[in-house]
Amino acid sequence: MDAEAGLDAPSQVPATERPVPMADPGLVKRWHSTGGELVELLSQVREGVGGVAGVRLGAGLTVLVTDPQAVQHVLARHPEQYVKRSHRARLLIGDGVMAATGEAWKRQRRLLQSQFTGTGMRRYEQRIIDAARTTAGRWEAYVRTGETFDVGQEMHRFALDAIWRSLTGHPLDDETAHELEAVTAVGAAIPSLPADTDKARDSVADDLARIDAIAARAIGAARSGAAGPDGPGLVHILVDAAAEHPEYTDQLIRDELITLLAAGHETTATTLTWLYLLLDRHPDAREQALAAGDEGSEQRRQAVQALVHETLRLYPSAWLLPRHAAEDDTLAGYTVEAGTDILVCPYLTHRDPELWPDPEHFDPRRFLTPGGRPTHPGAYLPFGIGPRACLGLQFALRESTILLEHLLPAHTVTFSSTPTKTKYGITVRPDGPTPATLGAARA
Repeated sequence: MDAEAGLDAPSQVPATERPVPMADPGLVKRWHSTGGELVELLSQVREGVGGVAGVRLGAGLTVLVTDPQAVQHVLARHPEQYVKRSHRARLLIGDGVMAATGEAWKRQRRLLQSQFTGTGMRRYEQRIIDAARTTAGRWEAYVRTGETFDVGQEMHRFALDAIWRSLTGHPLDDETAHELEAVTAVGAAIPSLPADTDKARDSVADDLARIDAIAARAIGAARSGAAGPDGPGLVHILVDAAAEHPEYTDQLIRDELITLLAAGHETTATTLTWLYLLLDRHPDAREQALAAGDEGSEQRRQAVQALVHETLRLYPSAWLLPRHAAEDDTLAGYTVEAGTDILVCPYLTHRDPELWPDPEHFDPRRFLTPGGRPTHPGAYLPFGIGPRACLGLQFALRESTILLEHLLPAHTVTFSSTPTKTKYGITVRPDGPTPATLGAARA
């Protein structure tokens, strides 16, 4: 019998006690047999069942949440009931703020919050500009030589430079960049590592040792009072915090440093890479953004930010947000029992045709035109929403905008080839290289 058939006549069951509608078990079996991406299964579950849908991925029940009101209920209104049980990247980031829970998370979040809003962001603005200028200088060299380069690698280098300057006060040099490749390597490996923690750690032991060594050097330099040429960085603030908060041991400072480093460059680099791939297919979008206003004008800045926002709609930094129901609850009129796994999926919410007309089409005007996008906070959440939303939202938007203000007017990018597949891991990223050359600007 169809799993939803009984839901059409709940005459004797109060609305607040309805069971979560279930996906067809055959759908899950077919997915397992084909070895497809999880996002393919979740997309079919949402299309077949709706914005709150149950699916059995293992022994227990998992509830997929894509409806905006239900998303807000889980992430923003009741975060104490829908909790993070663990973080896939704990092997890399330890007890950093992304993985922390409870009172420890609250303390860590309070300390870091001020660094990514207001005065804190102004402190890092010039460092981001300097990183963008360094990237622009490399691109000028590519124009002169006609050299083919990888756009994804360039975006990775820029984002790593921007966050490294902000963390340590030092520009990113080649040796440090080489050592920090270990962060990317471990992050990329995490989805396929063994479930056993010890075996997983052994699999990436050499890279973890490199990461620990470079973190130790940065922490040691901050403890000695030495500031980089750009002045003290966020690591200095973490080291100073140890005077009042003894829980800030070198291990926790290392975990926060690597958390900020990993989260602060990988998502931005991926977003910028996707943006250039989208502009390759939609060159008019670049020209429209540049025509919105003069260099440095608010109109152009808003148009450039719209490019970033529309890219994040299609490829959100946090494409899947796992939660765990800590107690019984009623979600969108359905009963959710304690112990249920929850999957909030911004990737699917952002592609819901009832929320976003023609959702697969890249159209930055959605974020410039009144009424062009849904206003419900749960409808657009590339960095999550609620108290556990990404700390670096403003930092990521600012560095993306600054870099594009430097590069878009000066260069057009011509790709030699583009990836044909998408990889859904900790982030959603192009699955392949992005070789390109630069041409003279057309606008």
